[in-house]
Amino acid sequence: MTKNAGTGASALRFAALRLDVKDAVSLAAGIGIVGAILGAVDWKFVATLDFHVLVEYWQPLARGAAMTLAITSTSLAVGLSTGVVIAVLLQLPIGPLRWLIVAYVELWRNTPLIVQLFWVHFGLPVLTGISTSALESGFIALTLQSSAYLADIARAGIQAVPRGQWQAARALGLPAWSLWLEVILPQALKIMIPAFANLALSFLNGSALLGLLQVGELMTVASKISDYASKPIEVMTVVGVVYLLLNLLVARLARWLEVATRIPR
Repeated sequence: MTKNAGTGASALRFAALRLDVKDAVSLAAGIGIVGAILGAVDWKFVATLDFHVLVEYWQPLARGAAMTLAITSTSLAVGLSTGVVIAVLLQLPIGPLRWLIVAYVELWRNTPLIVQLFWVHFGLPVLTGISTSALESGFIALTLQSSAYLADIARAGIQAVPRGQWQAARALGLPAWSLWLEVILPQALKIMIPAFANLALSFLNGSALLGLLQVGELMTVASKISDYASKPIEVMTVVGVVYLLLNLLVARLARWLEVATRIPR
């Protein structure tokens, strides 16, 4: 008994020693990598950077950030509503209409946003005779693409709802609208939250492409300030930090929502 206890204690000490050695190696490697990066930086050039000039332009940058959040969140909200409807329609045996829906989803999911932006802004007026402003074109393109992605996410969420829920609802004789609105979709939306959060982050960053149309979001404002102040590195560095903070905020909100709607087990 004593011998076994001694063996066990020795094994624990050996495991702890291995863990300490592993941590020491990881720490040394981390310090080496950081040191190499710091050594490669041209600190004389860094010293010449003047971020004070951006203090003068914090208000337009703030308005640009607000516009970025507004157009991204609005397009995602409309895209979510449209995507859920599309996902529900895909569950129905509707033949040719299903093919059209699938074609719509594949078209907007598998073409670049920049192509869609230019096609909506410059192509649609030629085909329809209806012109749209840069903001309207950006919103339309973001909404159409987000609806296609969200349709696929919603479809996966609907299919992840346990079949027992479908069977129980039908056994109770619930009408179709009640089946979807009260049983299936609430559960599917909870399942969708992590994927929706990732898509929101992707579209938040992708909204920078709207600067090509001079929509007025953060990248548009930053480009104008950069040209006027001749401080491109300083301006784009600050813009990068702003996007980082916005992404962290969205990720935090998504995590909170995921925890708040988690089904207890």
